[in-house]
Amino acid sequence: MDMKSKLNKFAGGAGTLFNRAVQFTEEKLGSAEKTELDAHFENLLQRAEKTRIWTERVLKQTEAVLQPNPNQRMEDLLYEKLEKKKKDRVTNAEQLGLYMVDSGNDFGPGTSYGNALIKCGQAEIKIGTAEREFVTQSVNNFLQPLRNFLEGDMKTIMKEKRLLEVKRLDLDAAKSRLRKAKSPNAQQQDDAVAKAEADLRAAQTEFDRQAEITKILLEGINSTHAHHLRCLNDFIEAQMTYYAQCQQHMVDLQRQLGSYSAGPNVGGGNLPNMHQSSSAFTNNINPLEPSAPPAIQVTAATPTEKKQARVLYDYEAANSSELSLLADELIMVYSVAGLDPDWLMAEKKNTHGVVPLTYLEILE
Repeated sequence: MDMKSKLNKFAGGAGTLFNRAVQFTEEKLGSAEKTELDAHFENLLQRAEKTRIWTERVLKQTEAVLQPNPNQRMEDLLYEKLEKKKKDRVTNAEQLGLYMVDSGNDFGPGTSYGNALIKCGQAEIKIGTAEREFVTQSVNNFLQPLRNFLEGDMKTIMKEKRLLEVKRLDLDAAKSRLRKAKSPNAQQQDDAVAKAEADLRAAQTEFDRQAEITKILLEGINSTHAHHLRCLNDFIEAQMTYYAQCQQHMVDLQRQLGSYSAGPNVGGGNLPNMHQSSSAFTNNINPLEPSAPPAIQVTAATPTEKKQARVLYDYEAANSSELSLLADELIMVYSVAGLDPDWLMAEKKNTHGVVPLTYLEILE
């Protein structure tokens, strides 16, 4: 292409841009007419815009639910943009579980508190694993399809919509030039009118073609909504599975810790539980700490071998059948027939009474 052809092409392009700018400005000032799209087309445009806006909001908030830490979300996004594999990150529940297990082993698995910590830690690790699976499924089956829509189909729609606006400006500019060529004040030149009419026909053809392309893409939003509905169902099912797993892990844990929630049953009588684990959790009470039991009478029974025990925490007797304890003091304990296995008979300074096993460390 020679220099003259390049200059002509550049001048033609500059002239087209100038005509669009003039048409846009005159429309804003109200001095030029604007080709309006039909009502159905406008409804399609509005629905597509609503779909874009709400998909972006749902996507962003779902990401916040799956990963509440904004810094980690930014880190994950950076790895995604760089197309690098994300680092395997321990969930908060898994980290809590690891701390609980380590602390339980440090306190001693043979102690009541250490054993309970280990069991709680193992349950938290299971919950963390379930959370990891839930997040992975949600990202693959819900978030990724939304991202693909916004970065694929929606970008194409927005591009074609902008191109349609350009073609509309060209069409209206051609209409304006034809009106000016036919106006009484203009010098009647058949060539100028014929050229304006030819430009108008070409602009109308380009506009109609672009409008049809854009309309087809906009009508595809129906299938997009249907696909997103299936993805939403997958997300809800993943949530249901995750919460059901969490509940089951907690039920299993509560069953394992249920022994800490039973009160003493001395003398073989049918007594109510000293502390119900379910109500303890509901009322934010430590399930390992006994609630006040009803007054009971200790009957004579053959004791087992007496052992020395160290008191871990202060304990105040709830009634005359129990014995108050002070942390770090040494007492003698033994079990008797009919006494709940999580309570022991204790002796100190010629006094005796039942005490909770969870407050003691049995010394060998």
